[in-house]
Amino acid sequence: MSGEAFLVLLSVAALEALLSGDNALVLAVMVKPLPPELRRKALFYGILGAYLLRGLALLFAVFLIRLWWVQVLGGLYLVYLMVQHFRDHPEAKPLPEATAGEFWRVVLLINLVDLAFAVDSILAVVAFSKDFLLVFLGVALGILFIRLLASSVVALMERFPGLEKVAYALVGWAGVKLLLEGTHTLAHLLHRPELALALPKGVFWGGTLLILLVGSLLAFRRHA
Repeated sequence: MSGEAFLVLLSVAALEALLSGDNALVLAVMVKPLPPELRRKALFYGILGAYLLRGLALLFAVFLIRLWWVQVLGGLYLVYLMVQHFRDHPEAKPLPEATAGEFWRVVLLINLVDLAFAVDSILAVVAFSKDFLLVFLGVALGILFIRLLASSVVALMERFPGLEKVAYALVGWAGVKLLLEGTHTLAHLLHRPELALALPKGVFWGGTLLILLVGSLLAFRRHA
């Protein structure tokens, strides 16, 4: 592998990890209701599904932008997860035993939400190179990093239960981002840019850091 190809590989992997960083929190929240042994299994199937979906997304990147409805549905689902959590306070209830149907439902939702995140990230990473195998390898490394990070986030939430509220707040915030990105894409496809709503990246990351810092301080103080 040439030095230039290696640099492209690292750049794509880093970009995929950064653009899908909020995906790790989403995965952690989605698999947490499952028993520990099923969480690892769900994340494993999630990796397989992510590789398949990202490979197809790279092949059909030109058509990917038309999946604005996937982003809208994914965003609405993440906002729903946050609202349901703060309404029901599931941390006060014992977790029910997961059934096989519940397990596969989680796996399916993981892959659907991953596709929603892929719409934004794939369109960015294809700008680095036209070499499909090189870009796919970089995307695969980024996905693997996100899955490993998700496992760490679950362990951290179990050690500090107060962080679960922070995680769900961030999941809802990521849902708002996805929802706005979907409506933004739709407005441009309809050639109505005046209707486009967007969440500037600076505002999104600023809001993310604010939720993370303030929420974590409160959670750690309560735990202490």
